[in-house]
Amino acid sequence: MAVASARQTDTAARLATLAAPDAGTWLRGARAQALERVKTLGLPGRRDEYWKFTDPRDLAAPIAPRAALFDPGDEAPAFDAIDRVNLVFRDGVFDAGASDDPALAGVEIEMLSRAGQADIHWARDVFGVLESQGQAPVPRPFAALNSAFAAEGVLIRVTGRAAKPVALEYIHSSEASDAMLHHCVKLESGAELTLLESGPLAARGNIVLEVDVADGARFHHIRAQGRDPECRVATHVFARIGAQALFKSFTLSANGALTRNEVVVDLQGADASAHVAGAAVGDGAFHHDDTVFITHTAPRCESRQVFKKVLKNGARGVFQGKILVRQGAQKTDGYQISQALMLDDDSQFLAKPELEIYADDVQCSHGSTTGAIDETALFYLRSRGVPLRQAQALMVLSFLAQALEEIADPVIAADIQARLEGWLDRHST
Repeated sequence: MAVASARQTDTAARLATLAAPDAGTWLRGARAQALERVKTLGLPGRRDEYWKFTDPRDLAAPIAPRAALFDPGDEAPAFDAIDRVNLVFRDGVFDAGASDDPALAGVEIEMLSRAGQADIHWARDVFGVLESQGQAPVPRPFAALNSAFAAEGVLIRVTGRAAKPVALEYIHSSEASDAMLHHCVKLESGAELTLLESGPLAARGNIVLEVDVADGARFHHIRAQGRDPECRVATHVFARIGAQALFKSFTLSANGALTRNEVVVDLQGADASAHVAGAAVGDGAFHHDDTVFITHTAPRCESRQVFKKVLKNGARGVFQGKILVRQGAQKTDGYQISQALMLDDDSQFLAKPELEIYADDVQCSHGSTTGAIDETALFYLRSRGVPLRQAQALMVLSFLAQALEEIADPVIAADIQARLEGWLDRHST
């Protein structure tokens, strides 16, 4: 009883700092329903099953912890060499002057702040809908908080194949910034889109991405989370996948005081496929949590979860992944692996893989390992004249390679690889 009372008190304190932005009929109703979900669920605490490895207090506090601004030096922004349509958000506010013309993508793109003023919009079938469905069986109150109060985001509707990838670039420019963004993507039958995300949203950030992938559509999502060592962020991806459709999401995380990435996917159409992968590299005050829940609702669907973490100097990694196979989802092929490479004895990796199966003709597997660099393999490289630092870097990159293989575009994969190599070079001592 005391825990429930404390939860409601903390939730009320957080809500007291927020005000719902002005909105038209469709968005106002969605926000009101989301606010009720927040009040009912309450913001999480350490006693919640899916938060026992990650302390949510900094994410739930009424005032965001400050985060010093970070100078990346001469490192170019992520995806800078990719031919893309770039949309820039500075501390959660859209910067039109620094952005490209959205029309260049060949898809329908609107800002939430503008589209939300209308009384009716196509996004009403997506905004808050997938997030609400993703609240069971595991509650995700930070996502509901976002649906209730996020003032900005992009709404993307794709009817064919996008001419270029759409890139969302986040810039952290205030030490006290506290930002929420809510994006909705709707791919009609047979459509295809690549969505890129990069950079630190704010000192504290909360991002929700809802993706509706219709029959035969293909969605590629690649994210490079910023190197700012003091930022805190909670992200949520909710996806609904139609028949013979493809959903792929990859995230690179390098540093950051606290990162919680949640992905909730429902394979609702037969012969659909969902791949979720991530590579995280952390040094020192780094806490990184991947929490994934994939539901197989239809038959003959495939899912893959591939997560690799490299940790040193007391960094902490968390993986919580579940595959749920419902009755009738026969011929399911579900694969899950989470692995951590420890570069010292001070770091920690906590894993909670889960399978819940209610069909009898399936192939599902999960595995989780933690270990150090293979000394035999390291000796082999050294004996052939490879310097120690280079040999260690090669072995780390080899360890992460399985996750990077989930990126379909070789140019984007090369950009991610270069960023990993840069991180290893900076943190090799």
